[in-house]
Amino acid sequence: MGHFLDELGQNADMIKIGDDLGTQESLLISPGMYRRILKPIHADYISFIKERTQAKVFFHTDGDVFDLIDDFVEIGVDILNPIQTSAGRMADLAALKKRYGKYLCFCGAIDTQHILPHGSPADVRVEVKRVIELLAPGGGYMIAAVHTIMDEVPPETSLRW
Repeated sequence: MGHFLDELGQNADMIKIGDDLGTQESLLISPGMYRRILKPIHADYISFIKERTQAKVFFHTDGDVFDLIDDFVEIGVDILNPIQTSAGRMADLAALKKRYGKYLCFCGAIDTQHILPHGSPADVRVEVKRVIELLAPGGGYMIAAVHTIMDEVPPETSLRW
């Protein structure tokens, strides 16, 4: 990362890093284990990046990582992705925005597990509007699908947000 950032200079708006830490229902490891083992590594890495660039740190982690969001804020994560709305407490977008909206930009939250592959175009429009109304006020939301839009998603629901 050091050589990359040296070459890049101040020519990037964000640097994407991450570690998949969650499942549909919980974390892959306990919050205590995260704090003892991975958080110091993430904190050092983010600090290293922020010492060399003004770019925002975009942190990717799947699953219900609600119990770690305070840690992410503390170590300097700027953008949290993907906001997997099908995973536990990550579905409560209003609570996420209220608690963390002044600290984090949220990226994602357009469901790729249920809404995009199985919803009608009208369902998708309603969901996109709902997500924007919850996460966008005051800024801090990057609209995006939770994950890659797979082949089973009909073009009429993936292209007409």
